[in-house]
Amino acid sequence: MKKILCIILSLLMVLGLTACAADKTPEASSTPAESNSEPAKNLTKITFALDWTPNTNHTGLYVAKEKGYFEEAGLDVDIVFIEDSTSSALCASGRAQFAIEAQDTLAAAFTGEEPLGITAVAAILQHNTSGIISRKGDGIDTPKGLAGKTYSTWDSPIEIAMLQSLVEKDGGDWSRVNLIPNTITDEPGALKANQTDAIWVFYGWGCINADVQGFEYDYFFFKDIDSVFDYYTPVIIANNDFLNENPDTAKAFLSAVRKGYEFAASNPDEAAQILIDADNTGSLKGSEELVKQSQAWISGQYIADAESWGVIDPARWDAFYDWLNENDLVAKELPHGTGYTNDYLS
Repeated sequence: MKKILCIILSLLMVLGLTACAADKTPEASSTPAESNSEPAKNLTKITFALDWTPNTNHTGLYVAKEKGYFEEAGLDVDIVFIEDSTSSALCASGRAQFAIEAQDTLAAAFTGEEPLGITAVAAILQHNTSGIISRKGDGIDTPKGLAGKTYSTWDSPIEIAMLQSLVEKDGGDWSRVNLIPNTITDEPGALKANQTDAIWVFYGWGCINADVQGFEYDYFFFKDIDSVFDYYTPVIIANNDFLNENPDTAKAFLSAVRKGYEFAASNPDEAAQILIDADNTGSLKGSEELVKQSQAWISGQYIADAESWGVIDPARWDAFYDWLNENDLVAKELPHGTGYTNDYLS
């Protein structure tokens, strides 16, 4: 009887173990293709906040995502644009680990009563490509031509001080410049309609848009008038806590981004199409030709004369913040080395 009882118990144990195994691995009994598939990769989640709707400043990010550079680096990157918040605030709060900003607007983040915990970790463009666009022949091909004309302003203290400096350096009378609020979304259209005489734009978008529309214009770069205004815009910023706690992940992320921008620099046509296809905001719909022409121009600006993509020149960064200090445009002094690092670039 004991032998019979042992045999019965042994059979029950075998049946029970078989049933448990079947319950725990339902996928193993599905199709052969599924049973032979590779296990899902354990990717680190990263959120990247854009400063504006997708444009050619951002192309390298979308290339890195589409080409699998992020995944190769062990990352799952979500690229977002949140209209009701600034990219710097999102990054400082930790809702985004990385974001896009500009050196001029970052100054306030570093000098407020409660400085934001963010740091610029890479330059997207090597030089400041912004300047003033105007109707061709209106005499605003240099800063002094703004005297007696209307300029659309965001009424930022740094913006106003920069333009006043440029106009006066060029021998113009700043007091004769008429300032009106800048509510413009289509710069060539606004100039055609005589809504204003001059607008601050970035060449790679505003001027290329004018080219696409067949609108003749005059333009001058700020950096060509005064080299102190060859500051970094735009830049990639990162959350300080994230950098301190995850330095290897930050380096892996920027390495993948670098590959994305290097690809865009060498393959503008394909990169432009990747950006167009990736846009989930609808903002590029109908602007495909603008994107392609913009990409053809801006691809040469990602690295330009730098040794490699992303590098920030300390002398140029500090020179602009010295100018802000000297003109009392910040709440407290910005010492050399404030707000940037090259330590996370490969």
